[in-house]
Amino acid sequence: MSVLLISDLHLSEERPDITEAFLFFLKHKTDHCERLYILGDFFDVWVGDDGMGVFEHRIANELKKLAEKGITIYLMHGNRDFAIGSTFCRLANCTLLKDPTLADFYGISVLLSHGDFLCTQDIAYQRMRRLYRNSFVLFLLKRLPLVVRRYIGRKLRAKSRINKKNKAASIMDVTPQAVVELLEKYKVQFLIHGHTHRPAIHELMANQKPARRIVLGDWEPNGTILKVTSGHFGLEKVY
Repeated sequence: MSVLLISDLHLSEERPDITEAFLFFLKHKTDHCERLYILGDFFDVWVGDDGMGVFEHRIANELKKLAEKGITIYLMHGNRDFAIGSTFCRLANCTLLKDPTLADFYGISVLLSHGDFLCTQDIAYQRMRRLYRNSFVLFLLKRLPLVVRRYIGRKLRAKSRINKKNKAASIMDVTPQAVVELLEKYKVQFLIHGHTHRPAIHELMANQKPARRIVLGDWEPNGTILKVTSGHFGLEKVY
């Protein structure tokens, strides 16, 4: 048996290639999987469950079919889809996780996160993150007309693309000290996160012991998954 983890698919109707890669993953890569964790930015933008169209319902239905095979599905918010709510989770038969969340993988305690709050050097981004994750602001956003929310979503996506071009790569990566502090806060030696689109397994020290930070990749040009079996963590390509 295995646990599979993915993140940063940025699913959208504008990228049918990524959608097909995800459907291929569900059909061909989930044999012997008992749990699937999606650690944020599953969708490229999410303006609210009431904005779901044919595409979003299709994805929810594909997850539901996977769950009906006995695979437990967990979903975590990312910076693009933090407005996913209970309606989508009910349709997809998945459980929404807090960020960060502790999990047990075959006797090993692992901390799971989308990872964006660890990019502490990107001060402008952290300021925006605090604003949009504020419960009162989110309450107000969800009550805006759908057309307004879609407009805001398009603007945020455009701004994100510009920021990626203009900011130094080091600023958009996680801060090493923030990682160590997080591991020591939760007293664990394993952290798995996404967001940075830089798949790798990093060795470090935390709690005065060796630790690992495992970074999930995005799905362009092909998907990256983390497969966890008893005592082994391995990054793999979908195809």
